[in-house]
Parts: sequence; structure tokens; C-alpha cells
Amino acid sequence: MSVTFDFDGEVALVTGVGGALGSAAANAFLDAGATVCGADVVEPDSEDFQLADPDRIHFHQGDFTDEDDVAAVVDAIVEEHGRLDYLLNIAGTWRGGDPIHETDASAFDFLFGVNLKTMFLASKHALPHLRGTEGAIVSVSARSSLEGGEGDGLYRATKAGVRILTETIAEENLGTVRANSVMPSVIDTPMNREMMPDSDFEKWVDPRDIAATMLYLCSDAASVTSGAAVPVYGEA
Repeated sequence: MSVTFDFDGEVALVTGVGGALGSAAANAFLDAGATVCGADVVEPDSEDFQLADPDRIHFHQGDFTDEDDVAAVVDAIVEEHGRLDYLLNIAGTWRGGDPIHETDASAFDFLFGVNLKTMFLASKHALPHLRGTEGAIVSVSARSSLEGGEGDGLYRATKAGVRILTETIAEENLGTVRANSVMPSVIDTPMNREMMPDSDFEKWVDPRDIAATMLYLCSDAASVTSGAAVPVYGEA
């Protein structure tokens, strides 16, 4: 069974658009007819930028740990397009390997900045506009955020924070803005394959499949779903 969505005339902001999942989300919304605005600290001409055709999106460079950058990007999008309907909080990263007592405090600042502060700031500045369009937010949490674990406690804590902030935004905006999160495990990306070359890649989830779930959560088909943390980890 095939499923299609029509987002024609609507505007989506994808943070972390240069990454594997951000690129997949941008393509999914483009294919559904949306105007896609992408934000990233990495420029499209960088070798780390993974969106194959960045000319299809309206790109805004910005550090989303910096509130002034976030405010400027959101304001520019609304000024250019007249509206904002969807926010996809995808900017994030993983760090781990050390137990808490051997972890440098700089790792705390880095992970909470990239994974949680970006989601907070983007949501804060997008919400006034999303209320006007009765839009939706989808953020990226993680399966590992559901429990503690050895070696990557800070990462898990940041993703648990994403989940709790999502539930809070949903509660504070009942009837106007829906907010949900998705919880991947290991995503099938070039970086993960390089980091874990001996793993069974067949069990990992394709970023395009996660993007499809994000698309659904923004659609009218999920009109009664808000505050959810949706598993998107397949067999991984």
C-alpha cells in the first residue's frame, strides 16, 4: 500500500538539514509539495553536507545553539514565505565512550547544546508562528533515552530532555500546535557504517523511513496525536 501526502502551500523548517536524517526529511517534505527551509551550521558546499540537491531548499546558515541566530533564521523564513507550518528538530549528534567520572565537562556543554538547546531555541522561536498556522513540531529523541546505559549517559540524558520538552510543548499548546518526537536507535548512515563496520547493517533503519514517519506526524492523518514518543527503530 502506498501513502501520499499533500503539503502544497505549506512551509517546513528542517534543522540539521545537512545531515543524513535532515536530508531525508527535507526530501520527504519536498516530494510532498512543501516549501522546505533548511538550517545548518554547515554550509552546502562542505563535504559534510549530505543533501544531494541543496538548490531545492531555501538554505539558512545558523548556529542553533545561539539564540540570535535562531531568531534571525525564523524571522527571515516568515518574512520571505509569510508563514511557518512545521518544525523538524533534527540537529543533533552522538558522543560517548567514557563513564561519567571520566567525562570532561566540555562534553556536557557540547551535547546539551547541540542536542537539547537547539531543539529548545528552535521551538521557542517557531511556536508563535506555528500557533498561527496550527502547525506541528517533530523532534528527534532516541530509544536509548528510555534508560541509563554505560558510556553514553550524557547523550541519553539530552535525548530524554528532548522527549520531556516535547511533552511539555504539547501540553502547553493543546488545540493549536501538535508536538511529537521520534525515537530511533541506530540509523543507517555513512558515519555509523564507518564507526561500526562489523555490524549487521540490514537491521539498521533507513533515514528515509524515519522521515516518512515525521511526515505522517505533521499530516492531518495524525491530527489526534500530540505528546507522543514514537519508536522508529525497527530491529536495530
